[in-house]
Order: sequence, then structure tokens, then C-alpha cells
Amino acid sequence: MNRHKGGSLDDFLEKDGILDEVSAKAKKRLLALQLADIMKQEHLTKAYLARELNTSRSQLDRLLDPENTAITLESLERLAHAVGRQLRIEFA
Repeated sequence: MNRHKGGSLDDFLEKDGILDEVSAKAKKRLLALQLADIMKQEHLTKAYLARELNTSRSQLDRLLDPENTAITLESLERLAHAVGRQLRIEFA
């Protein structure tokens, strides 16, 4: 009998009351990594994106910051358009 067997990571995080926060940060980190890959593939700079979004470079950095989960759907849509992509959101 394995006395060290436990529940899932989600169970642990939910028990600690941080599942939603951790999940949101993980999704934002994934989004930031995807955007970084697109920017590299398309040779897009942050300065270019800031101009396309009609915003400052520091505001763009906040949008791309994996730790900042306070981003609107409108901002995500504009960002997707600026990198030539479509935003797709779905429930799983």
C-alpha cells in the first residue's frame, strides 16, 4: 500500500483556494508564449505592435506580461488582429 498516494494537483490547489488564480496565470503565460512565438516568426517588434495598437510600449508590456491576468477580451482581440491572427476562445 502506498501511503504517499494523494489527489490531483487541481485538488490540492482547490483545497488551498488558489486553483482559479493559478489556472488564470497558466493560461496567460501560455498566451504570452504563443504571442512571443508569433512575433518571432513574423519578425514583429514590440515597438511595431505598440504602434499598431495605438498604445505605449509599457502598456504593451503589461498586455504581454504572463503575470498580469487583468486583460480584456477587446484588448486580446486587438492584439490578435495586430499579429495577423484571430482570437479563438472556447469552453472545454
